[in-house]
Amino acid sequence: MQSDINEQQAREELAACFRWAARWNMHEAVANHFSYVISADPCVFLVNPAGSYFSRVKASDLITVEAGNSAELDRADVDPTAYAIHSAIHLRVPHARCILHVHPKYATALSCLKDRTMPPIDQNTMRFYQRVHIDESFGGMGMGDEAERLAETLSDKSILLMGSHGVASMGQTPARALDDLYYYERSCETLITALSSGRELDPVSHEVAETTAGQWDDFLAGGSDRQHLDQLLAILDEEEPDYRN
Repeated sequence: MQSDINEQQAREELAACFRWAARWNMHEAVANHFSYVISADPCVFLVNPAGSYFSRVKASDLITVEAGNSAELDRADVDPTAYAIHSAIHLRVPHARCILHVHPKYATALSCLKDRTMPPIDQNTMRFYQRVHIDESFGGMGMGDEAERLAETLSDKSILLMGSHGVASMGQTPARALDDLYYYERSCETLITALSSGRELDPVSHEVAETTAGQWDDFLAGGSDRQHLDQLLAILDEEEPDYRN
């Protein structure tokens, strides 16, 4: 799996993630934010500037921000919530080189339930079987202490379901983070739709769920996330090539 990409490629792929999040209706006005670490020491990451609409983001629009440097908050182009959450996580969670944070319809609906777990009811939900970190202690909009608390409680999981808030997908590459985000929202849609029927859910056994999750791991190890993103890039190259500008 490709994990080391140069800054221009990172900019283009992150811009593509914004465009597709908008196409999938995972954006929310000019809120929400994506980031990617381009330097480890000091920790510098790309992030969308404050007030940017996902469907218009271009590679050159992304700004560079140094994690842990509070002076960055004096900049007019830095969203304080984006800085707080992404800075805290990038500094503390090694596998979270790319973070995609959104409030999509179905994942956010799940984050509002008393029981926020995802039972293994179909092939997609089994991908995330016991592989989601659920934060149950919402304390505000992700500023200051709240951002630090989120970062400190994270484990090695790739999906953070933020109770009463939304979701963050984290990975070594934009390809992996976007693929996880796409499938997690699809899984949440299936779960919420099944719950809305009023009928009893029929989850598979622990053994079947764990076997299927492992098969997903093997599938991803073969580069399916990269193939997914390459197809999305190809579509944008035909329909919205300005994202690379």
